[in-house]
Amino acid sequence: MASAEPPIAPPIAPPVALPIAPPVALTEPAPLRPADLTLMRQVLEQAGAQGLDPKALTPPDLDALLGSEDPAKRRRGEAVLKGAVLRYARQVHRGRLDASDFDDEWALRPAAFDPAPGLETALAQDGVAAWLTSLPPPQPGYAQAVQQLAAYRQIAANGGWSPTPAGRMLEPDAKDKRIAALRARLAAEDSTAPATGPDVLDPDLVEALKAFQRRHGLPDDGTLGPTTVAALNVPVEDRIAQIEANLERWRWLPNPLPADRVEVNVAAATTTVVKADQAVLTMKAAPGRKKDRTPMLQSSIEAIVLNPPWNIPKSIARAEILPKEHAHPGYMRAEQIRVVATADGGHRLQQRAGPKSALGQVKFEFDNRFGVYLHDTPLKETFDKQARTVSHGCVRLEKPRELAALLLQGQSDWSPETLDTAIDARGTRRVPIDRPMPVFLLYFTAYPGPDGRMNFYPDPYGWDQELHQKTAG
Repeated sequence: MASAEPPIAPPIAPPVALPIAPPVALTEPAPLRPADLTLMRQVLEQAGAQGLDPKALTPPDLDALLGSEDPAKRRRGEAVLKGAVLRYARQVHRGRLDASDFDDEWALRPAAFDPAPGLETALAQDGVAAWLTSLPPPQPGYAQAVQQLAAYRQIAANGGWSPTPAGRMLEPDAKDKRIAALRARLAAEDSTAPATGPDVLDPDLVEALKAFQRRHGLPDDGTLGPTTVAALNVPVEDRIAQIEANLERWRWLPNPLPADRVEVNVAAATTTVVKADQAVLTMKAAPGRKKDRTPMLQSSIEAIVLNPPWNIPKSIARAEILPKEHAHPGYMRAEQIRVVATADGGHRLQQRAGPKSALGQVKFEFDNRFGVYLHDTPLKETFDKQARTVSHGCVRLEKPRELAALLLQGQSDWSPETLDTAIDARGTRRVPIDRPMPVFLLYFTAYPGPDGRMNFYPDPYGWDQELHQKTAG
């Protein structure tokens, strides 16, 4: 049989000469309008008013480039200026920290933000002034804090305040040569305080002292004791640093904030319910102690548990409950703590619902990776104390029934009366909330009050100092 002929390859086509496209002309960006250049330069110069560092934002050769006779250098200067304004925009809108700079417990993170398209649009549409104004957080509290930062910097420029000498406890109507120093100190920060008068803790001076104590989270008894003296003697520079740290935390919040929300200020140990952007309920709170810090986070309260049992975390069982049982056999039985089986075949400790339950009669559930929540407590005396960072990380509430009633408001099968009846029946019951309420666990050590004046609180976790270290340089 004859072999098949091999296939004949098709002829190779000759190469086709492609037309060469002419080079694309690269157009230079349009020069900045003089008004826009002025606005952009001014916002960098005034960045300190927002608690930012103008020197870190502005290259040292910027003015020389912008003022050069060489067109190429001027174009370079305008590009550098745009870059500096973009850095400012990112910092004033979402803060100075990179994602890797946040502590794990600083779980309240700003949304991603790219300012470049906004700047280009503003330049094209003659809207630079409006765009720059829109960058800082819009919340009134932030604007008030900016105003207070300017006020405290003015106090520093005027020489600050002199220390108030320590000495014996002074009660109202007491006479003492230190009164003159107290008057000067209060007047340096409070224009309504009586700067002159006799060396007597008279009624007007007592009222000014009480106002100071309230703004610093102290008992407002009008008595000059060591704790009040210590607060009076914090240097103005430290107060400025506090305000700057808290301006940074404002930038981590969503923009805008939900009009209805629950705010827990861990540093102040308070909880506030806000409806239509107005505070409708304020109460004391007891957040985590220093070794069991309450994290910063954002979530939504989705359910209320009435008469909840306490499933004791293993860490607490090992560190506290079991050693107490070992030292005092019968402790667990007396505290109504039992061993229960878990779904995975293991065991855990659980405290029964009832008068002894560490969670009290009401628990508020919201999703978070830390396993923290808000709850009642049988230890009501905690709220009589000034220092209330005492929990294992969850937040104890002074008025849990009132909060529950507000969250269930509008749900047809719940009223304050039916809520009280269900709680008093002592049966465990989980009540979903029809409209979950946003909840924010915050950490504000300097916060403007209703009158716009700054309130200062302790820094129980040392997070102010840590934040300054992370934003320095």
